[in-house]
Amino acid sequence: MGEMLRVQDINVFYGSIHAIRDISFHVDEGEIVTLIGANGAGKTTTMHAISGLLKLKGGEIDFMGQKISQMEAHKIIRLGLAQVPEGRRVFSHLSVQENLEMGAFTRKVSKDVIADDMEMIFERLPRLKERRRQQAGTLSGGEQQMLAIGRALMCKPRMLLLDEPSMGLSPLLVKEIFHIIEDVNRDGVTVLLVEQNAKMALEIADRAYVLETGTIKMEGPADELANNIEVRKAYLGC
Repeated sequence: MGEMLRVQDINVFYGSIHAIRDISFHVDEGEIVTLIGANGAGKTTTMHAISGLLKLKGGEIDFMGQKISQMEAHKIIRLGLAQVPEGRRVFSHLSVQENLEMGAFTRKVSKDVIADDMEMIFERLPRLKERRRQQAGTLSGGEQQMLAIGRALMCKPRMLLLDEPSMGLSPLLVKEIFHIIEDVNRDGVTVLLVEQNAKMALEIADRAYVLETGTIKMEGPADELANNIEVRKAYLGC
């Protein structure tokens, strides 16, 4: 498997605040890689920089061998890199089906292809099929998270960026969402996962990076970090 994403020495500022400091990491094709860390560590900022929502003050980001550091977000999506944002951010007044259709807006394909792809999403996420005509804003938190993932998959991504997919969900729904992430990965989609639930993230990831105050403090195979004393004390509660 080759390298799909490379983040090299990136720096991001919010005004005078230096939020990300010389972060470097990579994600290989087929992997699940997770970024873990406390609130304010820079996880979401890193994701926004990769997806083109924040501009860099330094460093480079390459995706599939192409520099995307200064590329606009909608062009990055067309390359096959899609983000499921923190807080889900579904279009609350649109139906489930309309939300999924919005996920395919960058693709230049026929309506029949879009319809076929939507049926595949419904097969993977049958709860959405039951609610296809329902307004997205009336769904439960777990259903909205499923919809946000389904919407991103309608882009036909090579790589999926997931930002805090377990936020605000019950333990049972968290397990269901993580099973969906594993299924998506088994189907060939590479995953970069930002998650405060470090235990669950490390259970499904191949490799992990630990962020603290805008820098990477540790990295390695996920199972090794899950057994690291510092990680266990700081993030796993044991």
